Amino acid sequence: MEETDVEQVTLALLDAATDKDLEVQEQVRKSILTLGKQQPDKVLAMCQDYLLKHAKLMVTHRVVILQTIELIIECRIEKVSYPRIKSIISLASDEMTRSKEVIPDWQQAASNILVAVGNKHINEIMEEILSKFQPGLLPHFFIVQTLANLSNANVYGMVPFLNAILGTMLPMLSMAKQDNMKWVFSSALCHFSESIQEYLANLDKAPDPTVRKDTFSSEISTAFDILFNSWLQSRESKLRLTVAEALGSMCHLMASDKLEENIPKLIPAMLSLYKKNNEHYIISKSLCQVIDASINMGSRVLETQLDSLLNALHHQVSAPVDYNNLPTAKNHNEALRCFSLLANSFPDRLVLFVLQKLENGNERSRAGSLGVLRHLLNSTASIMESRKLLILASIRQPMADHSNKVKKRVVQVISAMAHHGYLELEGGELLVRFIVQNCALHDTYQRGEKPSEPEEVTNESLRKMCDNTLHLLTTTVGRLADVLWPKLLYYLTQSQYSNATTPLCKSLIDLGNKKKNNQEPSFKIDFAQEVNLPSPQTLMARLLVNAAFPFNHRNHGAPSLSLLQVLSVNVHPNAEILWEKEIPPLISLLEESTAESLNKKIWIEKLLKFLSKTLATLDDDKWVCQLAAEATRYLSTYNNALEEKSFLYRFIGVTLQQCFNKEVVKKQLQEILLAARHNDAIEREGVAMGIGLCANSHLEGTLAKLDEFGKSDAFKKSPSIFNLLKLPDVSFVSFSEDRNDVEVEKVKSTLILCYGQVALNAPPEKILNRIDQDILRCISKHFSTKDLTMKLSLIQSVGLIAKAIRECVKKQGYFFSRKQELITVMLDFIKAEPADLLRTPVRHLVMTACANLVPLDPAMGENDTFDLLKVCVNSVFSLPPETHTPEKTKEEEIMEPEQRKALYRNTLAALQQLLESVLAKDPTPDGLQTVFKHIEPWLSSGQDHERQRAVTATANILTYYMDNLTVKNMVSFHNLGALLGRLSPRCSDPHPPVRPAAVDCIYTLLYIQLRYEGFSLDHKDEAVDSLIPLKDQLENPDHSALYKACSDLTKVMSKRLPQQQMTTLVFMLFEGLVDSQTNCCRASSVILNTLLKSRGGGLQELVPEMLEVLHVRLQSITEEQVRVAACQTVLILASQHLQTVVNTLVNQPLPFDSWTCEMWMALGADPIVANEIIEIVIEKLTILAPYVDKKESMIRGGTTKVATSQPLAMTCGLKELLLNGHSQEVAVSLFPQLFSCLTVRLGASVGVSAPKDNNNKQAAPTHVAGVAADALRILLARAQLDEVMKRLDEDKAWEAIKEPNTHIAGVTLLARAMSKHAGPRLPAIVECLCPSLNNIYESQRITVTAFFSELLNHHVATELMLIDVLMNNMMERISEPSCTVRMLAVRGLGNIAVGSPEKVNKYAKELLAAMSSGMEEKDDPGKLITLEAMSGLSKVLLYLDKKNVHLLVVYIFMRIKPFLESENDEIRCASIYLMGNLSKFGSGEPVFKDQIHNVLVSLLLHLVDPNPQVVKACKYAMRVCAPVVGSEQITTMFQNHLHEDKSLHYGEFINDLTKYLIQDFPGMLNFYHISVTQFFKSNWPEVRAGAAMFIGFLLGNLPEEQLSHLNMGTITKGLVMLLQDPDPVVRAKAAEAMGHFH
Repeated sequence: MEETDVEQVTLALLDAATDKDLEVQEQVRKSILTLGKQQPDKVLAMCQDYLLKHAKLMVTHRVVILQTIELIIECRIEKVSYPRIKSIISLASDEMTRSKEVIPDWQQAASNILVAVGNKHINEIMEEILSKFQPGLLPHFFIVQTLANLSNANVYGMVPFLNAILGTMLPMLSMAKQDNMKWVFSSALCHFSESIQEYLANLDKAPDPTVRKDTFSSEISTAFDILFNSWLQSRESKLRLTVAEALGSMCHLMASDKLEENIPKLIPAMLSLYKKNNEHYIISKSLCQVIDASINMGSRVLETQLDSLLNALHHQVSAPVDYNNLPTAKNHNEALRCFSLLANSFPDRLVLFVLQKLENGNERSRAGSLGVLRHLLNSTASIMESRKLLILASIRQPMADHSNKVKKRVVQVISAMAHHGYLELEGGELLVRFIVQNCALHDTYQRGEKPSEPEEVTNESLRKMCDNTLHLLTTTVGRLADVLWPKLLYYLTQSQYSNATTPLCKSLIDLGNKKKNNQEPSFKIDFAQEVNLPSPQTLMARLLVNAAFPFNHRNHGAPSLSLLQVLSVNVHPNAEILWEKEIPPLISLLEESTAESLNKKIWIEKLLKFLSKTLATLDDDKWVCQLAAEATRYLSTYNNALEEKSFLYRFIGVTLQQCFNKEVVKKQLQEILLAARHNDAIEREGVAMGIGLCANSHLEGTLAKLDEFGKSDAFKKSPSIFNLLKLPDVSFVSFSEDRNDVEVEKVKSTLILCYGQVALNAPPEKILNRIDQDILRCISKHFSTKDLTMKLSLIQSVGLIAKAIRECVKKQGYFFSRKQELITVMLDFIKAEPADLLRTPVRHLVMTACANLVPLDPAMGENDTFDLLKVCVNSVFSLPPETHTPEKTKEEEIMEPEQRKALYRNTLAALQQLLESVLAKDPTPDGLQTVFKHIEPWLSSGQDHERQRAVTATANILTYYMDNLTVKNMVSFHNLGALLGRLSPRCSDPHPPVRPAAVDCIYTLLYIQLRYEGFSLDHKDEAVDSLIPLKDQLENPDHSALYKACSDLTKVMSKRLPQQQMTTLVFMLFEGLVDSQTNCCRASSVILNTLLKSRGGGLQELVPEMLEVLHVRLQSITEEQVRVAACQTVLILASQHLQTVVNTLVNQPLPFDSWTCEMWMALGADPIVANEIIEIVIEKLTILAPYVDKKESMIRGGTTKVATSQPLAMTCGLKELLLNGHSQEVAVSLFPQLFSCLTVRLGASVGVSAPKDNNNKQAAPTHVAGVAADALRILLARAQLDEVMKRLDEDKAWEAIKEPNTHIAGVTLLARAMSKHAGPRLPAIVECLCPSLNNIYESQRITVTAFFSELLNHHVATELMLIDVLMNNMMERISEPSCTVRMLAVRGLGNIAVGSPEKVNKYAKELLAAMSSGMEEKDDPGKLITLEAMSGLSKVLLYLDKKNVHLLVVYIFMRIKPFLESENDEIRCASIYLMGNLSKFGSGEPVFKDQIHNVLVSLLLHLVDPNPQVVKACKYAMRVCAPVVGSEQITTMFQNHLHEDKSLHYGEFINDLTKYLIQDFPGMLNFYHISVTQFFKSNWPEVRAGAAMFIGFLLGNLPEEQLSHLNMGTITKGLVMLLQDPDPVVRAKAAEAMGHFH
């Protein structure tokens, strides 16, 4: 390669070095660097020359070139000649110092060159630099900077020069007046000092091991004085910091006496910098170096600076640390390092300082002090050892701090102290308490909220930290076991530590298990000796209350039970065996549950049963009595947790059951009643349940105590109640009389509830005799109360008493004389409730009580029953929906949604219980009617929630009725028809919950009927059982699903309904047509029609009347299922009057309204009717004109195709008829005729407008082609051609086939789908379609030709012997006047190669003639025929014999070559494919090989064509042409890498290819590179970029001796041109190619 070429290229690259595109810039640099690596001297020389010749070059441009020089030097310095090195040093030095002003980017780039050269040629560099570093003259800024950087880069080379440099530099320091010069001198001194220290630290590796620290001491000390005394006072903060950094580094090199002398001035000066600068890291680092140097040389004056030092450093460690900001984190660490250094020399002073600082209440200061203390504990543990007690005492003050940030630091300190033995010392327990206190913290934020400040320490994060700390102390610090066990038990029973229960239990479990497994004596706890510990009884009570509410306080239930098991021996010696058996299953149940899934009632019963079993097993009355006493005393702990307190009352009740000391029982009952806080409902109920449980073993004593309490001062309207309750505050006496009354009512309420619970829990054999005289006597005197609390207690108590009596009378008879009196009282309570509001549980409790009273003797009268049901049903059903939120009143708060939900649920359940209770007294059809008549009016309510309640209630009472049914005689279930008529329409109710409930009703009714018919209890009826799956179907609100479900339901009803009940049912259903809910109207119509089909024989006379009504209403009915039912009725009429119906429908105005459409669709239900209609339509569509040409406007001229009415109407009708699923049989039998008719109709409809209807101007016009397409689509569905449909839908063929622009593509997709998935149907279709090829309408001919053309693409044409018919038709179409038809005919002829390749040679002559004429077509405006001819010929060539093509190869090749660079993507693609397919006919022909080489470059470059299809074509063509190329290597490469479905790494591919071209075709390299350079001007930037790459790799791989084959001038000129291309990718590739010049 000539020198000028490399120079031109390098020059062009240097010109482009600041290209506006960053990627191009980067590539330019890479290429210059590549050239520089190949020919470093030459490229460096050019860079040098460029800079010298362009003295006014922009700074940015100069910088890029200088940076490039630096890179070349760095990687090729050993290859650069010495003279060049010298000249580069000179250049860099000149560039660096040319401007007296500091221009950082430029001068830094030049400086970097000198540093890079200095790594190898330090002497030469120093010679150059020192020449500009003369005594008495202030040097250039970057001369000093370069010296500094050199000392870093080449320590061993530079240190020997430093003495001399320092000697020259020192006088210069006083000359430096500008801050930037002072800065650079300071920076240099810092670097020099660091280099000297590194040199001295590694003398074994140094070239001169005799160098000593004192070699530099004098110069460093002199410099120190100037920097310290003068420059450190600068106003410029950046300079001050650099000076400080230098002073820190210089300290280590100063003479000891000099340093000692300066310390009293240096340290205060350093400390003052903290206030003057925002960046503190450098100051702290320098300070650390000063301290380190001072300590190393044994400074005596350092101690005098301690106070100021410590205060300043403390301020630094107290500053907030942002660990995302590296300097602040490093500053913090340096400050702590200073503390460590000082602690080793001045331990007492330091500890005293830190502990005094802890007393400072400032949050930041205290947190900083704690951070220092923690650091010292860990880094200087041995020094802290003798000061443990002092530190332990001092930590107490910050422990009392309220700041979470301080607490967090305290926890960290405690953790460090624990690991160093502090917690075992006296006072260590306070540290443990601190951790536990913070484990008990409550959340700062509600769930989902986030802290407002990112640095905020939330309660949650502090608590989690303490949890982890407690766990670590327990598990990793072994010596703490005896500190924590058993003392942690103390915190378990203190309510303020409730939130710490879980971590406490886990730690105690760990400790207890270790001690137990190791058989340590300390496992056994001596509760008498451990004075601060709770008793075993209190522990057991506390842990069981925790377990009762297992998901409170961070899921403390399971840990509490686990701890209880661990403590078993310590609680009581007899507990261990039982608890090992009983507790694990309880824990497993909790672990499998969630707060939502756990049944709380059953869980609490399990725990009480566990307690009872435990107490029986302990068999220790004294212990049990003590448990009862301590649990009672413990009640006040739960005054703020009433649910837990309520459980504890039951706990005490169960304990008293096992207590045999009657005095103890009496005393505990007295304490419970006196101490209870009667104002709270939960507590009242808890007290009552506890006392009730006690009564199970102590009935007499309990009743006596209640009677005594009832007569006590508590019930007198005087302040003495407060004395009784032992309230010490005398101010209570002054409460008003009203307030006092309220208090008394609450106490009475507790007492009333107690009586109810006593009745329920007492032994059945003892309670009946006490009901009247002891219990009702005491509560009945309060029946007249207006107080809600007392009212609720009375109702509850009456219910409990009734429930108790019901249990008792199972074993003995009992006549409850006061039953009706109690029911009346209860109803009065309900009547007093507001009808439109549910705020209280009065209704729920009254109905529960009445349900328990109803079964008792004596039986109720008819009127009493009526009143009871009427009042209760109306009171509940009329309530607003559960989601309704009433307005807030002054007296009452709005109820929580969950509370309201529970209240509604309980109220409805209580009503159900009452209805069942009444029905149980008379389980007959009449008894059922007695209950149902109160529900019936609500079934058709306009309110969803009312209907839902009514249907659900009906379903439940019917189920109850059937479950309790006893048929004694063969009697009739006379209300079946009426009940079915009322309930069956509800199966389609719009409110989803009503529907399945209605099905349940019908299911149950039909089974009741079967029972009345004599079937056994266990009889299963298949038809009736089929109703159950219907419920799932009814969940779907889709009309068709509801229709089917109703239909299925009716069939079952029809099978099981006695004939005599039909009339009642039918008339009920007629009534249902005007139901308040339209869905139920639909259901009524469906059920009615279905019944009439199956059982209408006896009601035949109703049919004409029904048809007339439905015919009139059809146009106004909007409900889908009702319309469907009406159409089914219309079909009966239409089947008798076919011609009249068809004539009427065809003459309906277009577009058809929905009524007409449905009528047409109904006609498809009868195969005979449908067959006749379809034949009429096919005949008419064949003979009638599809459209007429109408002038668009008298003024503009031109015509529009307008569809004729009758064929359009028939097409619309046919479409609707085919929509009926019953038309399938007919559609299949006439499929070929229908398919052909609709396809031709579709062709004639594309682009055709609908006729205008002057009478119906508002209706949207019909899409004429859309109607035909829809009809054809429906036909395919009816013919069950699912795969055809699926393929057409996937390909979006229906959208395409309707529009003029895409119609041909749509027809092609239709033919393709039919060929692949409906082959056997094609012969008949082809036969029906052939006559249409001669139709006068071009559009129809186009459609049929397109269809036939695609059929030839599939082998099915040969298999079905259609090939000759189709080929003949295609060849006839070649001479068609229509361009489109000719194009489709050429396409069809080409398709034979794909569909029936074995037939190609049979038609070789005709095919070649057709394709050749197609490529020469003149009347071909869009080149579509040409494109089809090339594509077709490409396909045909694959199968033609060589003899048929041989003579035409070169002719065809020459014809297609111009198309390779066509702007049309498809033509470009087709020509490339055709070229590939020609290859097999040219193999062995030299002429063809030459032709391939002629186009090879074009194909290679189009591998990056913007069109992916062209890329695929190139890959194919090159792969098949590979054997013709004449190179085994290239052939293998093409066939391995050029696969259409694989990605290609183009750069690697071209790189390898150029190597093979060079090896195998050296004589053609000139031709190739000329061909490639022609593409430098291609229209496609991708191709231009590819051409640049091609040339680049060709140059890169070409041996130097072969370069003469290439015209380097042309290449260079072309690449230089491309380097200025508008496309950045092209520029980048041109730059990359230039990198291959060598």
